[in-house]
Amino acid sequence: MVSSIQETGKDSDLEISEKDKEAKERIALLVSSEEKQEWQDFAENKLECTLSKLIRNAVEFYITLYTNNPEFESFSKISHDLKEPLTAIMGYVHLLIEKNKDELSAEILSILREILDKCNVLDAKIGANLETDRQKSQNPVIDILVVDDDTATIKILQSYFELRGIRCKGITSGLKVQDEIRMGHPAAILLDIILPEKSGYDICREIKNDELTKDIAVYYISAIPGYEIEKLIETTGANGYFSKPFNFNQIEELIKSLKSDGPSGQEFAPSLENNE
Repeated sequence: MVSSIQETGKDSDLEISEKDKEAKERIALLVSSEEKQEWQDFAENKLECTLSKLIRNAVEFYITLYTNNPEFESFSKISHDLKEPLTAIMGYVHLLIEKNKDELSAEILSILREILDKCNVLDAKIGANLETDRQKSQNPVIDILVVDDDTATIKILQSYFELRGIRCKGITSGLKVQDEIRMGHPAAILLDIILPEKSGYDICREIKNDELTKDIAVYYISAIPGYEIEKLIETTGANGYFSKPFNFNQIEELIKSLKSDGPSGQEFAPSLENNE
């Protein structure tokens, strides 16, 4: 389910003339009801403002951020920008010591060596943070991502997996899948086929056509007849499917693979129907 947000800022509309209103363009955002409620609660409880003002402020923040910092990137970029001048400082200090050590006083030599020591400490801290950043980007935050516009299905699967020690996250929007993959690095994705924004088939193709995500196991979860899904298993690159209502004996096989080497997509036959 999606909600169309077309709210105009209550705090500013009273001051807008009719002519100004005509010049403004209404923008619609399609989001899930859960997302809309979450945004509204945050705006009202944290910022004491309207939802539309929160959205405007967020857009303005990112415009300002990327305008003033056109190369704004991850910690890797920041560390690169820090290490270049650090390398120059350490290099020049070394040269000063080597070329002039016989002429410099003991006090100045001590200060120069202290500068080198501080630079080495800073370099080590940058390296440690880089390693932490690398591990965060590689280590999975979740094991399974469930994508389904039916919140009841998400809750059932989340509860089932979490009882077995499997980290699971559910989302109702197909448009958020790529973002969730980048943040959560799931080992497997359970993907509904009929979603409001885009087809699960299309989402699966995007995942499997991307070098960075093609190895993630993707299984359809749907009430569509199995023979219909099987026609598109190969062309979309999916690893299989689970029919609704679920046969949890088959889902147990997925859990076993996650607890061993992680799902490679080879443990299951292309079709995972709920036959006993």
